Amino acid sequence: MTATQRITGASGWAFLLLFTALLARPALASEDTTRLEVGYMPILPVAQLFVLEEAGWAEEAGLELELTRFSSGPAMTQALASGELDVMYFGIGPAMVSRARDIPITVLAASIQEQIGLVARGALAEAFERHPDDAAAAIADFTDRQGRPPEIATFPEGSVPDTVLRHWLIEELGIGTEAVQITSMGADRVQQVLLAQAVDGASILEPILTTVQERVEGARLVATADDMLPGQPGAVLAARQSAIEEHPEALRDLLQLHIRATRLLNDHPVVAAPYVREFVGRRLIPLETIETALQAPTSNYVSDPDEIRDGTRRMHDFQLERGTLNRPVDLDALFDRSLYEAAWQREQDRVEN
Repeated sequence: MTATQRITGASGWAFLLLFTALLARPALASEDTTRLEVGYMPILPVAQLFVLEEAGWAEEAGLELELTRFSSGPAMTQALASGELDVMYFGIGPAMVSRARDIPITVLAASIQEQIGLVARGALAEAFERHPDDAAAAIADFTDRQGRPPEIATFPEGSVPDTVLRHWLIEELGIGTEAVQITSMGADRVQQVLLAQAVDGASILEPILTTVQERVEGARLVATADDMLPGQPGAVLAARQSAIEEHPEALRDLLQLHIRATRLLNDHPVVAAPYVREFVGRRLIPLETIETALQAPTSNYVSDPDEIRDGTRRMHDFQLERGTLNRPVDLDALFDRSLYEAAWQREQDRVEN
């Protein structure tokens, strides 16, 4: 029996999917189509984008989203520096790096928090089994037995997964980054090397965490974001300042749909799963895997940007100390909640009426 059948029943799920889509698709205020260039990564932390686009909500709202897929947040930052993109679904880390480089972007909404996990396989997973309550001892045990430090794959430096890993090693464990070999790569490559058992573990996010645990014997989650960087902020919805000035109504509509998608992901993850699967893993990942990943402990979807402000400050200070940020970022200027508040009120009115 699949997760879908367990929750709704096969026929019930189909009805619920149709019913939810019909309820959620009334046209918003926009009558003319507005085109926005949107950058994204094929990862679950930005699942709101996948839901609102695949469910047809964006089209109903008069939004034409031209989607561009990136392998990592730093790669999106490079595109921003070249003058590309209106809207970005990426990590708060690259958002701060962009702002520190004088790229005029603003965070309009949060997407998720505490979404990173450390998955281990092979000898590293076994070391954590021997030291379930002492990660530093587990890493030292692996190094002693294997004659080398464990190789940990993650996204490029400046990304959220990389920052969370470094924070864990330095601030939480006190062993420093030299205790492991950090190997940087894009999302698809991280999953490939894990499935090929070419690395010992990864500081990464869904759906890679679930996919690896399902397909690699003995692989398991050995640390969560709460262990690695408590209150860790994750992906955000950000926009270029010029887009905010030119298309405020369109961005308010997008934010309203983002809020609606967040509610669907939290309240009905199985209903959201088919929409998400269209964008994640190029439809090669089984639907059941997406359903499981959307209900994993690392899938903590939020939309209110205020919920990640404290965590962002902590990450900012760590990145500044480590040199990932070339200068301090004015976090009050990085966040703008005004469009979010208007979108939230409109969505509340829609739900109540």
